[in-house]
Amino acid sequence: MRIGGRLETDLPGLLRAAGVSGSVVLVTDENVARLHGEAMGALARITNAHGPLHVVGPGEASKSVEELTRLWDRLAADRVDRDGFLIAVGGGVVSDLTGFAAATWMRGVRWGAVPTTMEAAVDAGVGGKTGINRPAGKNLVGAFHQPSFVLVDLALLATLPERDWRAGLAESVKHGLIADAAFFEWQEEHLGVILAGDRDVLEELIARNCGIKARVVGEDEREEKGLREALNYGHTIGHAVEGGSGYQMRHGESIGLGMLAAARIAVARGMLGEPDEERIRRLLAGLGLPTKVPAEVSQARAVELIGLDKKRRSGTLRFVLLEGIGRCRVVEDVTDAEIEAGMLAIA
Repeated sequence: MRIGGRLETDLPGLLRAAGVSGSVVLVTDENVARLHGEAMGALARITNAHGPLHVVGPGEASKSVEELTRLWDRLAADRVDRDGFLIAVGGGVVSDLTGFAAATWMRGVRWGAVPTTMEAAVDAGVGGKTGINRPAGKNLVGAFHQPSFVLVDLALLATLPERDWRAGLAESVKHGLIADAAFFEWQEEHLGVILAGDRDVLEELIARNCGIKARVVGEDEREEKGLREALNYGHTIGHAVEGGSGYQMRHGESIGLGMLAAARIAVARGMLGEPDEERIRRLLAGLGLPTKVPAEVSQARAVELIGLDKKRRSGTLRFVLLEGIGRCRVVEDVTDAEIEAGMLAIA
């Protein structure tokens, strides 16, 4: 992984190191193509990309069977074989879709990621989880397929709308909560310079996030030992809120609410102290993230989606709860009443 690199200077070396010799297909979305036309042109020249950019619409709607089929058809039309290479240039939607196409095309071709959002830089671009959504829920169809490289060019993050910038930082808060109390405290102390976009601070923030996630993923790459489930903190209720909004809420905004709801459940169980719950709320609010579910979000639909959550095993919903800042564990006995109480805390 290269953090703070530049497309023009660092990507050629990454491609050589990955041994890329076949066709390269670039995948991005309409917003990135519009905002970073010059960088995309440079990327096409560097990679000698096969054909024009493959451009999808922005937002969760593109994580669909229809868009996946369209990308498969593009690979077929371009005669991309087992030596082909896909590069996702965008946020979590683009990396999830591209990674899943790579995992399934010719039973698996390689791919790389160039994140253009904070969320993708600190979370979605790392770990190899790929997939698409279904009406029954988010990321229900997917595969584990690690990228050959991830290149974070901070210049590509500079054009993010403020709402997306702040939403992406929710996953950074999550990493501190589940695995690194000192990192959570560091974010509290550096809140102002993080929001100001200080380059050195952002490089450290992204590096610490990626270090935490890489360590967890390295110990449980395919989520078989239960260790990687910690990364789902806030996601059970968060994904449901996101779906209940019709995906109008940002992923990070929804996950922040999910973390607050899960914190309330942990406090009620005596696992987490109320002062720590307040610290979580204060940091999320300081990042400009919502601490209450917007009125237009369907609470009924959110509750329905929790029942379809993919983290169920043998009919039991596995739930990540905090035992303190920086410590968590997975429990299997969270009741519907507890979930309702957690939802009430963010209503």
